[in-house]
Order: sequence, then structure tokens, then C-alpha cells
Amino acid sequence: MWVFDTFTLSLLLAGLMVVLWISEWIPVYLTALLPLLFAVPLGLLTPKDLAQCYGDSNIFLFFGGFVMALALEKWGVHEQIARRIIAIVGNKKSNILLGFILSTGLISMWISNTATALMMLPMAMAVVEAMPPAHRHSRFAIFLMLSIAYAANIGGVGTLIGSPPNTQMASILSENFHIEISFFDWMKIGMPLAILLLLIMFIVFNYLLGSERKDVHDLQFHTLPWTKAQKRVLWIFSIVAGLWIFREAISSMFGINYRDENAAILGALAMFLVTNGEENKQKILRWSDTEKLPWGILLLFGGGLALAAVLEKNGILKYLASTFESFEGLSLISAIFILTTLAIFISEVLSNLAMVTLFIPVVGIFAQQTGLPLVPLAMALTLGASLAFMMPVGTPPNAIVFGSGFLRIKDMIRFGFILNLISLLLISLFVILFL
Repeated sequence: MWVFDTFTLSLLLAGLMVVLWISEWIPVYLTALLPLLFAVPLGLLTPKDLAQCYGDSNIFLFFGGFVMALALEKWGVHEQIARRIIAIVGNKKSNILLGFILSTGLISMWISNTATALMMLPMAMAVVEAMPPAHRHSRFAIFLMLSIAYAANIGGVGTLIGSPPNTQMASILSENFHIEISFFDWMKIGMPLAILLLLIMFIVFNYLLGSERKDVHDLQFHTLPWTKAQKRVLWIFSIVAGLWIFREAISSMFGINYRDENAAILGALAMFLVTNGEENKQKILRWSDTEKLPWGILLLFGGGLALAAVLEKNGILKYLASTFESFEGLSLISAIFILTTLAIFISEVLSNLAMVTLFIPVVGIFAQQTGLPLVPLAMALTLGASLAFMMPVGTPPNAIVFGSGFLRIKDMIRFGFILNLISLLLISLFVILFL
């Protein structure tokens, strides 16, 4: 009879989930339920630990965002906004792609990349849904969807507040190693890196569009005035966006500690409580409307967090961290390249926030032992953790866009791998040159 320790069982579970996610032999959402099936019976997690993964605060942020996106779609608000974006950038497909990439990336530098993806996705979906049904899975449609996820990820590395791993790294360096990373310290590397990556992504996607890049996208929309229902949905959505953008300022002003998911849930509740302003005085959303919500994506994100918890609790990540001990003779350039590579590809199956939380202390100890400067190593790891483009569970924007139903995992892997390699080279170059 075969008897496996929890270390081996954790590796087997992780390997099985990764294979099933890539191959799609069963729906990816069912794969995300495997920790619920195996983790507690095999002793890999306690019931409490498992429940915390599937009840993570980010899942409720997604839920609230999905409810608001549903209201935008139901009343056609996203179509109105999409028309106005195209009015600015033009209706050639390459121009539309550039407009969405730059808009998403620049917004994501200043508010949560998760919130940015939630705001921009309904607008991109409106553009795709306006295409003839036969063209909704064309390369343009695929690249437009990918551009929301990828530009949100890239924009998130532009500033210290753009993505949670950034502030987490700065906090760990301050508390554990007495090194302060200022907003400007981060931005002098993150901002030019983000802008360059956004432009390179557009160049790559535009090239891969082939003959489609010259096509003109006729939205088939007539110019219509805003309805009362559309205005109310937009007001609620704008208020929530404002709460996301000015969260820290509002928290300080009123002495409260509300979070992004609190604002998202507030917006979701408002959609069910506020009337549509029309003669029938119905609520903006009814509970029956939630049948259209991508419930599976909530399970997918929970499954990714559960897998990360399994790997952490059963020593897999500790084992990986111990391998740093054999790198003592490395030069700074080699160490940066290796750390960036590990961060990018490990974050494909682990939460990028968990990646930074677990590995930054290890990197700090490694830097002290070898005499290498800590800040470049920590920056390389943190930037790499946010630029994982291949898997839906790699970053929250990846998961959100995958939930649109317009993408297959094969699409994300194929084009995401290209951007992973480009990001690896650029992160290494920027960290070496500017730190």
C-alpha cells in the first residue's frame, strides 16, 4: 500500500490541477473545486483554512463588480461608453485596440488593477457583442479581451498603489529590514516600464492581427440619448469608482477602514434597491438577473487561493525558498534574472500577493547572506509577480476577463507566454539600469 506524505500529496494535487487547467479536459471551474474534494481528507488544509480561501475578500470584490457590470449590460450603459471611446480613437480595429490598452493601463496605475478590469471589461464586451456573431471569436475579439487583463496588470506596476503586491513589498521592507520605498522610488522604475510594456503589447497584438488591423469596426449603433435608467446605473458605478480611487483619503478623513470589496458590495446592493426611473418603477436589477453572473469565476479564484494555501502549509514554498541557498555565488545580474523568472512563472498558479508575502522575507535573508543589494532583488520579484499573463488564476484581472466567456485558456497561454518573455527581459533590464 502506497503511503504519501503531505509534501508529495500537495505536489500531486498541484500537478493535477495545472494539467487540467491547461488541457481543459473538464471545465476549469470544476478543477478549481478539487481542493474542496481532497485538501481536508488528505490533511493538506484544515476546514477553516479552506473556507478562508473560498471566502476571500477579493471574491466578494469580484461579486460586487460582476453585479455592477451586469447592470451596465442590462441597461446598455457599456454600449454608450464604448461608442464614445470609439468616437475618440476612431473605428479602425487597431485604433480601438490602442485606445483600450492605453485607457486601461493608465487608469490601473492609480486605482486597483482589479477594479480597473471590472470597469473596462463591460465596455470591451459591448464592442465585441456589436460584431456579427461569426466574428466574435476573431483575433481582434480575443486581443481586445486580453488587452483589458494584460493592460490592467501592466498599469498596476506603474505606481506603488497600482497593485497590492507593490505596497506589500514596501511594507515588508520597512518593517523587517528598515528600508523605505517612497512613491517616487517605485515610480521611477514602474512608470517607464509600464508605459513601454503597454506600447510593446500593442505592437505585438497589432502585428498578430494581420489583415484585420486595417478593418473598420462598424458598431451598428445609432446615437441615442441617455435614458434615466442608464444615468442612474452610471451614477452608482461612478460613486463606487470614486470610492475605489479615493479610498485612502476617505478612510483617513472619516476614521474608518473600508476596503475595495466594501465599495463593490455597496454598489451591488444599490443596483437592487434603486429604481430605474422609468414609468414601471422597477428596481435596476432583480435577483433573477443574477442567473447571468459568471459564478464559476468566483470558484476559479477560490481554487487558486486554496492551491496556494496547500503549497504554503505543506512546505512546497519553503522548499523552493531553500533553493536560494545554493545561489550564494551569483552575480547581481544573474540573481535578478532568476528571481524575475521564478516570480513570473510561479505566479501563474499562485496568488501574486501570496508570492510577494512569502518570498520577499526569503529574498531579504538571501541578500543579507550574500551582500547583494536588497532593493533591486525585491523590485524584480515584485514586478515579476504582477506580470503573469498565461493563466486565469495568475492575477485577478486575468480571472475577471476569463470570466467573460470570450477566451479559452489556450488563448491566454499562447499569447501570454510571449508577453511573459518580454516582461522578463524588460524587468531585468530596468532593475539593473535604474537601481
